[in-house]
Amino acid sequence: MQQTEQSNKTIILAQNPALKERKLRLRWLLAISSLPLFGIITAFGIAPQTSTQDIAISTIVEEIELPELSTPLVSENLENQNYWQADQVRRDDTLASLMSRLNVQNAEALDFLRRNPEASALASQLRPGRAIQAQVNANGELLKLQYQLSPSATLTIERTDSGYQAKTGEPVLETHSVLKTAEIRSSLFAATDAADIPDSIAIQMAEIFSSDIDFHSDLRKGDRFVVIYEARYDNGNLVNTGQVLAAEFTNQGKTYKAVMYRSPEGKVAYYTPEGKSLHKSFLRSPLEFTRISSGFTMGRFHPVLQKMRAHKGVDLAAPTGTRIKAPADGVVSFVGVKGGYGNVIYLQHASGVSTVYGHLSRFTPGLRSGMKVSQGDIIGFVGMTGMATGPHLHYEFLLNGVHRDPLKVALPAALPIAPQYKADFLAHSSNLSAQLRLLSASAVASLD
Repeated sequence: MQQTEQSNKTIILAQNPALKERKLRLRWLLAISSLPLFGIITAFGIAPQTSTQDIAISTIVEEIELPELSTPLVSENLENQNYWQADQVRRDDTLASLMSRLNVQNAEALDFLRRNPEASALASQLRPGRAIQAQVNANGELLKLQYQLSPSATLTIERTDSGYQAKTGEPVLETHSVLKTAEIRSSLFAATDAADIPDSIAIQMAEIFSSDIDFHSDLRKGDRFVVIYEARYDNGNLVNTGQVLAAEFTNQGKTYKAVMYRSPEGKVAYYTPEGKSLHKSFLRSPLEFTRISSGFTMGRFHPVLQKMRAHKGVDLAAPTGTRIKAPADGVVSFVGVKGGYGNVIYLQHASGVSTVYGHLSRFTPGLRSGMKVSQGDIIGFVGMTGMATGPHLHYEFLLNGVHRDPLKVALPAALPIAPQYKADFLAHSSNLSAQLRLLSASAVASLD
């Protein structure tokens, strides 16, 4: 046993020198392979402090032959290059300054613009903000010009083989849907102004929801609405706005929705997304938008008579000349002057209903007794004739000869969407309702 242990020790001792020799070679190999790395580290370490004063600088010039171009960079025939330039009329513009800014330089074109009877409308109707665009060549010769004379008329001037020609016609407009949302802070018009929504759209919304919302007294701070309406553009410039396509109005926590539908016959009406008509047999108010200066009451101190007297109608304050609409189909039973009413109109409607309109400044030309009128027809204009202290409309509503409050009486609904149009309407309504939901959700998220 002792001999065996001695033998193992001898083997181990015999192996140790070989092991030491392998370790030594490995260390040398690692040391040699690390030299480049140490060199890099050293270079990075001394680079910021390296002195560059002793580095020699030399300039080398070498000629490089450029390839020949197969086609010239600039066209030899510059006259064939035409340019469109768009601009807007400025407040201090003259015809000369406007043409100079559009790079129109040929005397022939300028003379035509001044002398031609139709083209001269450009110089006489320069209105700040209106769009104008001109096509000229590299020599400044006018080839074509288009100017927006009005929302419905565009002047076009074009050079032909026989000289310049001018014509006025309706612009080709592009119609797009505009989606807007706003919150009521003080009034409907203040909210639409803040959201850059035209007044015409605000008036339409007031009419659409007039059967459910009294815009004279029901609005509250925090009410909000979303609306989709048509806008028409000429070469990217807004020309006018069209009709409301869909709207959603939240008033005092209750939400009302409206969708426009144009039947194949071209008749336009507003419905709930399910097809229930939003129109009533009677409009709630014969004025587009106003405020109540005196309500319906059986006892009021009369400002002219200076005594208590029943006021069996409502006074709607509005500027002189404001249009008055027939709230429903009917027949004119009286038009003329009558006592304290001044200029007054009586209309007889179906189902025992009659209405009265007093203190008018004037009547619609041609209006006479026995004439039929349709809902929305203009019958007269606000004034202050008779016993009135200021311009307003005195409006009365009678049912079977008994006066009722026009702003509180229940108004019957019109017929729902016709059965033959129901499927088409629902498809149309589904698309607009989806857009309203998306816009409404984004508006609520932004408020949160």
